Amino acid sequence: MSTSLLLIDALNLIRRIHAAVPAGDANALFERCQQALTKARRQHQPSHAMLIWDGGHQHSWRRDIYPDYKSQRKPMPQDLADNLSQLRQALEQQGVQSVQQDNIEADDIIATVASKVASRGGHVLILSTDKGFGQLHSSHISQWDHFSGHAIDAELLQQKVGVPQSQLLDFWALAGDSGNGIPGVPGIGKKTAQQLLQQQPSLAAIYANDLPEGKLGQKLAEHKANARLSYQLVRLRRNIELNINLSQFRLNKEAS
Repeated sequence: MSTSLLLIDALNLIRRIHAAVPAGDANALFERCQQALTKARRQHQPSHAMLIWDGGHQHSWRRDIYPDYKSQRKPMPQDLADNLSQLRQALEQQGVQSVQQDNIEADDIIATVASKVASRGGHVLILSTDKGFGQLHSSHISQWDHFSGHAIDAELLQQKVGVPQSQLLDFWALAGDSGNGIPGVPGIGKKTAQQLLQQQPSLAAIYANDLPEGKLGQKLAEHKANARLSYQLVRLRRNIELNINLSQFRLNKEAS
């Protein structure tokens, strides 16, 4: 029987639940989060599961190469921060163990684990609303939006972003991503980035050929380093060193 792994982007799930419960109501937060985990296990019936926690971006490799990375993000609400440790314990008591590593973002841990399991023939479901995971989608790696109750697949991503999966990184490198503090090329918005990628298959191809005439070409030429930096920032790392063994995360079916 092949491995079926559920990777839960813990803070993505918890912060969205926190935003929907009455301010300061820790009991409601705990109850909703525990219900969400129970629902996910019952709905997807994985053989293994992990809660993946963010190890922080303040000293991450992305901040090292771009100090303004995520600098505009609002800090975690204090009432959530105060309850996070206990909330993590409560979720782990449901039989799903956690993975976290200092100064490593959850996205890179998820990308690493998903890629390794998929390479060995296992099937991975990422529970997250983060469209950045679209770059991982394959026949063995899929994504689920717990709140909308549907898969985030290549078709949905193309509807939302406007480019096929193969061009997601190129698109964000050009247009940027304000939510994550990715600069992109100043003055190039989503529509222009989409048009450029209709004409050329990738960022590399855009710069390997003659740039467009006029202001657009000037912007691309002047901010080539920005575009390449942005590509680096949005590309998930799949080779993080993790001292874990998948067998640690096998689920007890009776607890689901």
